[in-house]
Amino acid sequence: MSESEASVDWDAAAPAFDDEPDHGLRDPEVRRAWADRLRGWLPGAAADVLDLGCGTGSLSLLAAEQGHRVTGVDLSPAMVDLARAKLAGRDAVFLVGDATAPPVGEQRYDVVLVRHVLWSLPDPARVLRHWRGLLRPGGRLVLIEGRWGTVSPVGISADRLTGLLAPVAGHVRVERLSDDPLLWGRAVADERYAVVATE
Repeated sequence: MSESEASVDWDAAAPAFDDEPDHGLRDPEVRRAWADRLRGWLPGAAADVLDLGCGTGSLSLLAAEQGHRVTGVDLSPAMVDLARAKLAGRDAVFLVGDATAPPVGEQRYDVVLVRHVLWSLPDPARVLRHWRGLLRPGGRLVLIEGRWGTVSPVGISADRLTGLLAPVAGHVRVERLSDDPLLWGRAVADERYAVVATE
């Protein structure tokens, strides 16, 4: 989670956070659907993945199960505690910190993975530049975002996000996720997508 989401008590929300099908990935079909997508977005060989706004670590766990080394960052200590428990014994480290300025020092990563965080930030262009700077040469940003709701939608459209990425990424691929109900545990009508951005 980010500083701008601080008005939500994420520590209080943490115990029930995984109850949503796409948060906890407890349903085997939902979990498999996310694992398959993640396999297509992450490198085939073992890589260093920075999961920003990691929540309880569900995507971190899938990445670790696929052989990647994971560093997760979340603003909520309770979320971080749950992520640490979920990935106990795996090649993963979880830190409490702001996703917009993760406390990782000069470390560089092969992948910066961010799900449902960018839309809530006041200056996404600046944050994307910072995240790009956390990547090694040849690294990739994997951004899972959307515009949720149909009456008063919130979020960021794929068109807007690809425009924001133009100054920091040479190649941007958008993958629609709305059409796959297995990812969400139900059919959805709003705009949900992933962007994979490379140099």
